[in-house]
Amino acid sequence: MGFGWRKRKTALNRQRKGDIDAELVIPNHFRCPISLDLMKDPVTLSSGITYDRESIEKWLESGNFTCPVTNQVLRSYDQIPNHTLRSMIQEWCVENRKFGAERIPTPRVPVTGIEVSEILFGVEESVKRLDRCGCLDLVKKIRTLGSESERNRRCIVQNGTGGVLAAAFDEFARDSCERNEIALKEILCCLTWMLPFDAETQVYLGSKDSLGCLVWFLRNEDSTSVKQNSIVALKELASCDQKHVEALAGIEGVVEILFKFIQRPISTTIKKSSLMLSFQLVSFNEKIRKLFSQMGLVPILLESMIDTERSICEPALGVLDRLCDCDEGREEAYKNALTIPVLVKKILGVSDLASEYSISIIWKLIKYEQRNNGDGSIVLVEALQVGAFQKVLLLLQLGCGDETKQKVAEVLKSMNPYRTTSECIETSDFKNLKRSF
Repeated sequence: MGFGWRKRKTALNRQRKGDIDAELVIPNHFRCPISLDLMKDPVTLSSGITYDRESIEKWLESGNFTCPVTNQVLRSYDQIPNHTLRSMIQEWCVENRKFGAERIPTPRVPVTGIEVSEILFGVEESVKRLDRCGCLDLVKKIRTLGSESERNRRCIVQNGTGGVLAAAFDEFARDSCERNEIALKEILCCLTWMLPFDAETQVYLGSKDSLGCLVWFLRNEDSTSVKQNSIVALKELASCDQKHVEALAGIEGVVEILFKFIQRPISTTIKKSSLMLSFQLVSFNEKIRKLFSQMGLVPILLESMIDTERSICEPALGVLDRLCDCDEGREEAYKNALTIPVLVKKILGVSDLASEYSISIIWKLIKYEQRNNGDGSIVLVEALQVGAFQKVLLLLQLGCGDETKQKVAEVLKSMNPYRTTSECIETSDFKNLKRSF
């Protein structure tokens, strides 16, 4: 009897294990015709075919005007939730939980343009009364809706939210940054996922009061996220219009703040945005170029480029190139032992833009030495010793812009007399090139 019981128990265990290991087969009518995955939010189009909301939205956003299954032109882009099918899918998931199926959550109803407009009307009314608490509640609601889905974010942005929030930011900043600090932070947080800024947003966020408030956050705020949101907003404004760069250059302490962020970065995003904003400033203002150079930005840039990612290296080279447009910057770069080895290493090693910046800086240093200290031989010999000639020649063969091509030709011509005694080739610098050296 005992042996029979053991056999039956073993057979039962094997059967249970087999059930669990069995492949979970999803019914075809539960699969999205586009992704072939289990639908989480089934919606029906005017053609009568049901799809998963995320998949059909991507299809329509790609410029398609037809139903993927029937290929007929859609009379309407309305997506009607299929509640019956969703309930059936949820019940099926519960029944097949032991096979690994997880119950899909009931999707939230997407926000509509009318709902967004009503919220924005409330924001505008709160701003008129300088009711920061009322405005804060509504902005938090916008933030929550935006966090629910990418579709909600698009709907929020498309209904002019950026301009309304930027106007609110400007009004509260004009009243008092300190008194309205919490509301201003919340507004700024929402604005940073509405990039790029539209024209109306740029007008309000680029005002004197708004710019002053953003710089105030950079100077006084302890929160990394607030600093990051502020520097990203300033970088975006500066890249949109030169007048914002001019206005920012006139705010006291901006250069010192950016220098600190580049010297001791709090996050990669803050450092990258600080470099890009600094590039805009040094491209516009000779006084700022000299100030950055005198503060010691050149050696900091060179050290930061030794081992860094492309997103940091490109703007750092751009800033260094602009600093070398002034005597103070060229002098700092000329006397630094890292300058030539780092620049030669970046040629063909990062990107086309990085190569152009590197060539431009080397060319400026050769001209600088020729004007002040003789024939430029120190820069030329040092460049040859770290393998510059072959890399610069290959850059010319691979192709570059007309201005860079002219500088490359001049650099090669200047190097040629020193090649026999100084040239060296670093073959490892060519290993990633598609064209053989």
